[in-house]
Amino acid sequence: MEDREEWSRALAVACEAAKVAGGILQDWRKRFSVSEKSRFNLVTEADFAAEEAISKILQGEFPEHAYLGEEGLNRSGKESAYRWIIDPLDGTGNYVHGFPYYCVSIGLEQDGQLVLGVIYDPNRDELFHAVRGRGAFLNGETIRVSHADSLSQAMCVASLPVNSDPKHPAVARFLAVLPEAQSVQRLGSAAMNLAYLACGRLEAFWSTTLKSWDMAAGALIVTEAGGQTTRLNGEDLDVHRLEILATCTPEIHSALVALLNRI
Repeated sequence: MEDREEWSRALAVACEAAKVAGGILQDWRKRFSVSEKSRFNLVTEADFAAEEAISKILQGEFPEHAYLGEEGLNRSGKESAYRWIIDPLDGTGNYVHGFPYYCVSIGLEQDGQLVLGVIYDPNRDELFHAVRGRGAFLNGETIRVSHADSLSQAMCVASLPVNSDPKHPAVARFLAVLPEAQSVQRLGSAAMNLAYLACGRLEAFWSTTLKSWDMAAGALIVTEAGGQTTRLNGEDLDVHRLEILATCTPEIHSALVALLNRI
């Protein structure tokens, strides 16, 4: 059930939390040490410090809500319809290498439906946000997806598994789109990809290896900016499954559904 007053309060708190976390990431940038969950899953002290700050701010205002975060945050809210979905640092590999394409991502569900998304890029001080039914914004200004209606006009971005070999289906999908699109890239942050799609900087993004915290905020921002988000086969998106296809226009969406499902 819609609760616009609660959504407005949640948005203000989420924006504050995202900016605080972004500041922590930048403070840690030159002094963190890197540990390894596995060879391909780097984690830094910055991840944990940023998630702790977000959690403290949000739980201070909404102690009854549920919480789900990348770095182990998992708290049920037995009496609440709300659940926060948090990625304190999306694009960890980029962050570790000093490549300025990473962000903080905070989403909010009500009764399993996305109602709020905030993405903050601390390198450019760009805050993307959306609330269901109210449009999408970048630093307070309305944003819309690109009007491109052909793959030949489209800058596309794909997520590839970091340890994928040349025979992996994700590689085959990437290669299938390469000759059809104007450009196909792999940039290393799903949330940033979705934010950039929402404001018209790129036209399409897909992945089959995401977690809910990678895409929850961005998926809502894209749809509120006029874009489309589905599974790769065109079925309804479920951010708690692994895949997403996000595009700017129906023409590009249908073209990519056809191409990606040939693999």
